[in-house]
Amino acid sequence: MAGKVIYFDERDIKGMALPDRFTFPFFYEPHPLALIATRELRDYLESQTNLDHNFGLERDAEGTAIGKMFGVLVVQSAEGKLGYLSAFSGKLANSNDHAHFVPPVFDMLTEDGFFLKGQYILNDINREVKEIEADKTYTALQQELKNLTAKTEKELADFKNQLKANKQDRKKQREVQKQILNPEAYADFEALMVRSSLHDKHQLNVLSANQQEQSNELRSRIAVFSDRVEALKKQRREMSAGLQRQLFEQYVFLNQYGETKSLHDIFSETVLGVPSAAGECATPKLLQYAFTHGYKPFAMAEFWWGASPKSEIRVHGQFYPACTGKCKPILKHMLEGMELDEDPLLINPGESKLLDIVYEDEYFVVVNKPHGLLSVPGINITDSVYTRLKQRFENIEPMIIHRLDMATSGLLVVAKTKDSHKQIQHQFLKRTVTKRYTALLSKIIEAEEGEISLPLRGDPDDRPRQLVCFEHGKKAVTRYKVVEYKDGQTKIHFWPLTGRTHQLRMHAAHEQGLNAPIVGDDLYGTPADRLYLHAAYLEFTHPVSGEKMIFEVKKDF
Repeated sequence: MAGKVIYFDERDIKGMALPDRFTFPFFYEPHPLALIATRELRDYLESQTNLDHNFGLERDAEGTAIGKMFGVLVVQSAEGKLGYLSAFSGKLANSNDHAHFVPPVFDMLTEDGFFLKGQYILNDINREVKEIEADKTYTALQQELKNLTAKTEKELADFKNQLKANKQDRKKQREVQKQILNPEAYADFEALMVRSSLHDKHQLNVLSANQQEQSNELRSRIAVFSDRVEALKKQRREMSAGLQRQLFEQYVFLNQYGETKSLHDIFSETVLGVPSAAGECATPKLLQYAFTHGYKPFAMAEFWWGASPKSEIRVHGQFYPACTGKCKPILKHMLEGMELDEDPLLINPGESKLLDIVYEDEYFVVVNKPHGLLSVPGINITDSVYTRLKQRFENIEPMIIHRLDMATSGLLVVAKTKDSHKQIQHQFLKRTVTKRYTALLSKIIEAEEGEISLPLRGDPDDRPRQLVCFEHGKKAVTRYKVVEYKDGQTKIHFWPLTGRTHQLRMHAAHEQGLNAPIVGDDLYGTPADRLYLHAAYLEFTHPVSGEKMIFEVKKDF
């Protein structure tokens, strides 16, 4: 071991070829050298006793279980020796300093550093804000103002109702007196009515002024506290923003040419700005160490270690790509000029596959989409159900009503007229369309039928992945029934009662769902020759005839 590099045993890598190109970080199968490095790192994690971190793998472990993403980077020294570097994402045991792992790009946890000092000040501000907001005098004054406001609003409303009644009474008196009084006497009477009206208005002004005086007196006493809270919050905002700007400038990333870019510079080219914890992921740490110390990178791999988190799908020991939201802009700079494995998102797996027309009339067409073909044109690939039907129809614009994931096969209905599009789409929105999917799950599940309700939202840091989120997620409900068990797998029918992105894939894979990813799910499970998910059954009402239309294309998984 030299520094942070662990060199391979020559016997383990004898005859093993180096990769021609560096790993494409966002979709990969680990290179054999990365697999050896991963195995050794996992052995270390299983045997270590000094990390003082609860991964959630031991039943008797105390405290909150926190799984972690770990990464390895296969490198070559200037002398030609092959080895690997190891890293973890974020902090481990609330520290960045661990002998077995590369350091962070910038250690914000340095005791005398500006960041921790700033955090201590922010913590003091937060503590003072909480103390003021919990002060008994402050809370009592706020309640008193609330009670006074409610009381004065009622008094004003009651008084205004009385004034309204007085006005109606004066109107009636005028009508009566006009009939019985001579003009001179009526003029005196009218003057009396005017004085009555002015008196009412004066009383209203007096009441309002008294109420306002009481309210102002209370507000001035409250302001002693609230003004201090607002001043503290303003100080907190300004200091936090300043700390963040200073922090972004400290994270400076290298590439193979020795060129540097800060987080601020890197994310200034994006729309959303710098995401939280950017630069703390494993792969940027590994590349930074390699470039800083003169090692040549050859391959990377990242895997999850520990208990699964509650929101995203992460399985102990399983490989995962680098995240897109935080890592993609950083790695674009760090990997500049390096030859990478081909980006699979640029490959069209559906190119040679035929689009099967199941039904067609003058109003709509139903197709059996092959897996690997897009429903609509993508950013990099235009070939899709839409483009193929557009070529087929010539003078008719196909109108996509619903979609299937690129990796999902099965039934898709496409409108040929605006009216049929509107009518069938309305059925989808009202959930009167019956859809049934067939899937092959990677495990045996216990319940033979049931319903899954897990709200979903997109993961802003790792699109297109979804998260389970009970606070901000949208309702997502799936009914299921087992068809058969075979060879440790489960063939199942799914009925999506809502239509969220990746709903069936998430509900199958998440531990609070079926905890059994669909076979071939490269986002939430493990890759295979295809995603074993097929839209097998579709039932809706014909947009013109009103006839019930039923389509079924079975798939023998």
